[in-house]
Amino acid sequence: MKYKLICLDADGVLVKGKNFWLDAHKAFGTYEKGRALTEKYLYNDYDKLAQEVVYKLWKGRDAKPFLDLVNSREYIKGIKELFDFIRKKNWISAIISGGSYAVAKRVQKDFRVDYVFANELIIKDGKVEGYDPEVNVGKEEKAEIIKDLCKKIGVNLKQVIYIGDTDFDIAAFKIVGKAIAFNAESEELKKHARVVVNSNDLKDVLPYLDT
Repeated sequence: MKYKLICLDADGVLVKGKNFWLDAHKAFGTYEKGRALTEKYLYNDYDKLAQEVVYKLWKGRDAKPFLDLVNSREYIKGIKELFDFIRKKNWISAIISGGSYAVAKRVQKDFRVDYVFANELIIKDGKVEGYDPEVNVGKEEKAEIIKDLCKKIGVNLKQVIYIGDTDFDIAAFKIVGKAIAFNAESEELKKHARVVVNSNDLKDVLPYLDT
């Protein structure tokens, strides 16, 4: 199979840290309330979670702690080598993440990613203003984004590689040509992966990308 598109999760795959938004709660000093809301709504009402967090806990706050967190997020080892390989193959690249749009855009700028789908915390005049949830957390959400992107750019789903690490990537794993679980803690995700890479170095993914 000749692959043409590679899609990647961000948190835990391209950047360190498994849950950007919980770290944002720590930065804003709202961790305990944020953790409780996340446990209550993450898996059954993501819109409600976003409303409760952004508009009741964060709206009007100084955005500096959030921006500092974005800029301090460290890249996973081997990320440069991964994107060098992707460009060498002339593959189209896309980040599909339930995490921060600002973090994904930083990766896009540094490594020339073609498409970014993530969730944007809206900042206006240095304050938190609102939220634009492009990737609602849901079991089918990322799969639908991949399907839509493939239609847009004329790529068959079997020509897609997807690299992920959580249960939210399972539906995407089921529809693509090659699914790679990278540094994943989810045993359920691993069941649906064609390749499992138990490593925190993206260079260890490279041997499996073209086979």
